[in-house]
Amino acid sequence: MTEDDGPEYRLEDQIGYKLRLANQRHVELFSRLMPEATPTQFAVLARLREVGPISQNHLGRLVGMDAATTKGVVDRLKSKGFVSSSRSETDLRRLQIALTEEGRRFADAAVSRAREISRATAANLTPRELERLNELLDKL
Repeated sequence: MTEDDGPEYRLEDQIGYKLRLANQRHVELFSRLMPEATPTQFAVLARLREVGPISQNHLGRLVGMDAATTKGVVDRLKSKGFVSSSRSETDLRRLQIALTEEGRRFADAAVSRAREISRATAANLTPRELERLNELLDKL
């Protein structure tokens, strides 16, 4: 290693590595405390709960997923009876996605569990540290 190479590369000091470990912990807690849905499925349900019926493309953008991933998640949620789809009345090329009654009940209950999961994920942080972490993650 030359002086120009900088400090030694250590995997455990890399942001991507740390984010992956934190995500693994969160996903493990999520699957244990909410086995009926994946974090991605929950994100779709929570967003639909928040905004109401919406086009599949817009829904994907609101939860940060590409079109193919959104379609797959919506299809799985439809098979669980949590969402329904219908053609838009104003643009027949668009699919409108909405919560079913069962989906609404599940999403309402799941939000409480999601709060527990978030608390458990951040259990080792003080409230100020968690606030700062969220601020820093928003900058990424």
